[in-house]
Amino acid sequence: MPDQPTPPGTMLAGKVAIVTGAGGGIGREIALAMALEGARVLINDIGVSLTGQGGSASPAEQTRDIIRQRGGEAAISTDSVAEWASAQRIVAAATDAFGRVDIVVNNAGILRDAIFHKMTPEDWRAVIDVHLNGSFYVSRAAAEHFRGQQSGAYVHITSTSGLIGNLGQANYSAAKLGIVGLSKSIALDMRRYNVRSNCIAPFAWSRMTSSIPAETEAQKARVAKLALMTPDKNAPLAVFLGSEAASDVTGQIFATRHNEIFLIGQTRPVRSVHQAEGWTPALIAEHAAPALRGSFVPLDVSADVFSWDPI
Repeated sequence: MPDQPTPPGTMLAGKVAIVTGAGGGIGREIALAMALEGARVLINDIGVSLTGQGGSASPAEQTRDIIRQRGGEAAISTDSVAEWASAQRIVAAATDAFGRVDIVVNNAGILRDAIFHKMTPEDWRAVIDVHLNGSFYVSRAAAEHFRGQQSGAYVHITSTSGLIGNLGQANYSAAKLGIVGLSKSIALDMRRYNVRSNCIAPFAWSRMTSSIPAETEAQKARVAKLALMTPDKNAPLAVFLGSEAASDVTGQIFATRHNEIFLIGQTRPVRSVHQAEGWTPALIAEHAAPALRGSFVPLDVSADVFSWDPI
C-alpha cells in the first residue's frame, strides 16, 4: 500500500518543543503551529522591548493561553537565553513540565541597529549575547537530552542580514551568520545521535522589522512589501523541520518569504587560479585579481537579492 498522508494535527504528536522568543511575532506563530500539530510547547519569552529593555511574563502567558484555548498543552519560561545557567533552566522547565524535549527552536532576539562607526561595544555584546550565545546555550542545554534519547531537532532562526547583508546591522548580521556556523557544527557533531539541525531565514512584518528605517521612497517601498508578509507564513517550515517527515534533512539553510520557500546556498569555492612558482603581491595584482574579479560577489543588501514583490 502507498504511504498514507499524516493526518492534520498529528505531525508532532508526542513531541515536546521549546520555542524561545515565543511571546509574539514569528516565535508565537511557530509555537501555535507546533501545538496545533500535537506538540506540547514550552514557551520561552522574557517579555522585553525590541531593544531588550524591561521584562514581563504577559507575552508568554498570552501565547500559552491561546494554545490552551485551542485544546493544546503549554507551559512558560521567562528565563533569559543569554546566560548559561538560565538557558539550562529553560530546558529544565520543559522536562519538568512534559518529561522530555524533542525540538528546540532558537528564535529569541533583540535589535540594536547602528551604522558601524557609531555602534557601541554594549550594543554589539547585547545582540551577540541573545542571538548567538543564546542559541548556543539553549542548544547545548538540550544536547544531553537529545544524545540520551538518540533523537532531536534544532531549528535556528537566522537572517538574510547575515546571509547577504544589510546596512546598520553589524552586530545582528554577525550573530545571524554565526548561527549558521553553529547549526552546521551541531549537524555534523550530533549526526551519530540522530539529531538534526537546520536554519530558517524568515521574512515577516513583526517588531523586529518594524524598526527598519522608512524615510526614502526606496525604503518606504521595501517596508510596504515586508508588511504583506505575516509571521505565520514561516511556521509551516519550522513544524516540518521538527517532525519525523524531515528525518533526512539536516545542515541546511532555508528562507521563507510569504508563499515562497528557498534553499540557500552555502559557501563553496567558485573559482581558482594557480601559479607554479608561487605568488607575490605583484603577481596577484597582475594576474590573480583580474582572473578572479569576474566572480566577485557584489556588495548587495538583502533587498537587492530579494527584489521582487512577495509571491
